[in-house]
Amino acid sequence: MDVLVTQSEEVAWGVPVVAGTRVPVATLFDYLERGKSLGEFLDPFPTVSRDKAVAILEAAKQEGTAQASAE
Repeated sequence: MDVLVTQSEEVAWGVPVVAGTRVPVATLFDYLERGKSLGEFLDPFPTVSRDKAVAILEAAKQEGTAQASAE
């Protein structure tokens, strides 16, 4: 599987970003939480591919499901 998220003090002050970009992952979730579509997120961030954004969302969904099952 490709790397989806990276974190480095040299990129965006250590905030987790979409791999290969300087776009914070939190920005993706902020857009969606405000009712924006994935397309509305991708428009101003052309360095983020749709495939990578969807993969990040799927990984977060799986993580959330796994945590809920463990509780």
